[in-house]
Amino acid sequence: MQDEIVSKTRRKLEMHELQALGAELVGLSAAHLERMALPAALAQAVHEARRIAGHEARRRQVQYIGKLMRGIDAAPIRAQLAAVHGGSAAERARHRRLEHWRTRLLEDDGALTELAAAHPASDLQQLRALIRNARREQAAGRAPRALRELFRALREATGE
Repeated sequence: MQDEIVSKTRRKLEMHELQALGAELVGLSAAHLERMALPAALAQAVHEARRIAGHEARRRQVQYIGKLMRGIDAAPIRAQLAAVHGGSAAERARHRRLEHWRTRLLEDDGALTELAAAHPASDLQQLRALIRNARREQAAGRAPRALRELFRALREATGE
């Protein structure tokens, strides 16, 4: 079998795509970077690029990140970035399910019983308090702090 010949244009295009992927990594928050499973050398180069303020120096560092990425499989990094940006269908579906639960809990008292049946390990006392606080917030027209806390608690309770 003959090896497939890749044109110079195609190789350059792939290198630019990897460099753009590296630039996306540099643009992520520190919390997102910590959760991503990056090779040590790549993680260090990304952290270094985040620290650099000069335009030209940062551009060279992003090129270096692109060079490092040529030596690794970029597919898992693309998948993790898609999940971070909400690009994956599974991530969007999970988010919609949690929002649906939150809406049902705020509108219907029987929904908490259904949630407890579906997820017996959930902390019902905490959820009741958060539901009560979120309803008060909505009635008073205040900032949705308890709504966010309820969403986080639902994510923990359902394991999603």
